[in-house]
Amino acid sequence: MASTSQFDVAKLFGAKHLVAVVTGGIGLMATQALSANGARVYITGRRVEALENAAKTHQPSSGGGQIIPLGPCDVTKKEDLEKLVAEVGEKEKCINLLICNAGVSGPKAEPDGGDAEDLRAKLWDNESVDEWDDTFRGDVTSVYFTTVAFLPLLQAAVRPKGDQEPFAASVITISSMSGLMRHAQGHFSYNAAKGATIHLTKLMSSEFQKAGIRVNSIAPGYFPSEMTAKSSDDNQKSHVAPDKIQEKGHVPLQRAGREEEMGMTVLYLAKNQYVNGQIIAVDGGVLNVIAGS
Repeated sequence: MASTSQFDVAKLFGAKHLVAVVTGGIGLMATQALSANGARVYITGRRVEALENAAKTHQPSSGGGQIIPLGPCDVTKKEDLEKLVAEVGEKEKCINLLICNAGVSGPKAEPDGGDAEDLRAKLWDNESVDEWDDTFRGDVTSVYFTTVAFLPLLQAAVRPKGDQEPFAASVITISSMSGLMRHAQGHFSYNAAKGATIHLTKLMSSEFQKAGIRVNSIAPGYFPSEMTAKSSDDNQKSHVAPDKIQEKGHVPLQRAGREEEMGMTVLYLAKNQYVNGQIIAVDGGVLNVIAGS
């Protein structure tokens, strides 16, 4: 009888011995999925207390994984990124995975009519150039410079082609279904920035594959986070009630995404070495309802 041991779920999606660095909100879901399956995961962000609480609260009880909070980092600042890379480099010879998840929502101004004067007044008066700049800085520029900063530590994880061990260096950017749709949702700057993040992912995947580093993106739909729910509990978790999703009228599953569903996608992209330059929408079918790009 032929062996099927290579399809054992632990071999397919186990993260034992992987070292990851994760930034930002939905990053906690990724951190839990990776650490629960054996990875050593370093987390960073602007709020030290939140980082330490996340590590304490969600430390895996089995599987050999670990969540390690790092010092605070503003990923829009080169000097902070240099300190972050140095801090990780003192602890690890390489990293296998970088998840760029930090981001901001930007200003909101809903275009709700066809009168040009009204449109101009609403959009002109409720948005500023500085807010647009901040949105792109937080959602696009930071992704680029975070990835570039970690390139040497990522490449250090890449093994020669002849080795039995697979290539083991990749980046996952967290974009959004909003970057794939034509509906502005009142968030012109955010949707445009996430569209730029998606194209940046494709650019980096093409250029950085020369260094043996894969780059893919997850484009989430409505998942509970501080950005979508506007709050979180003592465990750094957020909740979005089903009726809030249902009232939107364009989510076929009629609920927000579950953290396990995000975790599945993270493990898939982290482990499947044959996937590069792809954008995976995890959106509950929204893009089947709203026109995409």
